[in-house]
Amino acid sequence: MRHCSRPAVHGAALVMVALGIGTPAGAPVQGKDAAGGGSPATAYPVKPVRMVVPLAPGGGSDIVGRIVAQALAERWGQAVVVDNRPGAGGTIGNAIVATAAADGYTLLVSSSTMAISRSLYRNAPSDIIRDFQPMTLLASQPSIVAIHPAVPARSVKELIALMKAQPGRFSFGSAGIGTASHLANEQFVAAAGTRALHVPYKSAGLAATALISGEIQFMVTNMATALPLVRSDRLKGLAVTGARRLPSVPDLPTAAEAGLSGYEYATWYAMLAPAGTPAPIAARVYRDTVDVIRQLQVTSRFAAQGLDVHGTSSEEFAAYLKAEVAKWSRVIQVAGLNAN
Repeated sequence: MRHCSRPAVHGAALVMVALGIGTPAGAPVQGKDAAGGGSPATAYPVKPVRMVVPLAPGGGSDIVGRIVAQALAERWGQAVVVDNRPGAGGTIGNAIVATAAADGYTLLVSSSTMAISRSLYRNAPSDIIRDFQPMTLLASQPSIVAIHPAVPARSVKELIALMKAQPGRFSFGSAGIGTASHLANEQFVAAAGTRALHVPYKSAGLAATALISGEIQFMVTNMATALPLVRSDRLKGLAVTGARRLPSVPDLPTAAEAGLSGYEYATWYAMLAPAGTPAPIAARVYRDTVDVIRQLQVTSRFAAQGLDVHGTSSEEFAAYLKAEVAKWSRVIQVAGLNAN
């Protein structure tokens, strides 16, 4: 399993970025922990912890959040409750965490969407840079270009040819306006040089359900959502959006191999806390989170979903998040998108 590599940026008319991240470096633990005593982290947590996922159940953020929540609950001996708060590109759930007490009992697990929504929702009630304390980058994964089995295409090249031959017929779904899946699909359509109708849903899982039923014809969606559906033949996979083929689906070519040169995309997932969380508690959350996501029982579950584990330091993730916000701001400006 790959734990690290440096972020790589690939230029195109719309910038395509596949995530790799720097070598994980453990952030120094500040203050005393349970072994040393005398710090707020000594007793933490003494009650259930709420983990807000700002998207609906069934998507990548929800899947990652639930895996991490279960592992942390076992580590802490306290319930870690996943609280799905979807809407407005994740800004509703973000605001709940931003205004929560900065005591370690409310955490946020979200995805690339948080870097996108900052530029799309300029009137959002919270700011992902100002109002949050980055914990760590949890994992990343490429997406799958998937179609309804009835679509008569056996490759990305054939799908694009159909879209060009039948303008207005094809539509794609996403986890909502301004989400990572929305931008991934818009970039796919732009790179293909064609047009398609965007149909937003409340989660990637609901969009995948719509694809299974034939409400929409294709979608670029995260591995965690699509892989089980492709393996069960409920969807047809055409390509993966990473730089290389995946061991979990070796027969699927990359988008470049499938005829769409220059298109590369990956979704990342991360944990944050409200700004101002006391350093000893933040260090405890960081340390325990990185420890559990590197345990075999967690890495194997991530691998089954096509996820690569990271576990960066808080400082590395903070710098990466700022770079992602700047990158997506440029992409959104070029695409002329605005959710306000």
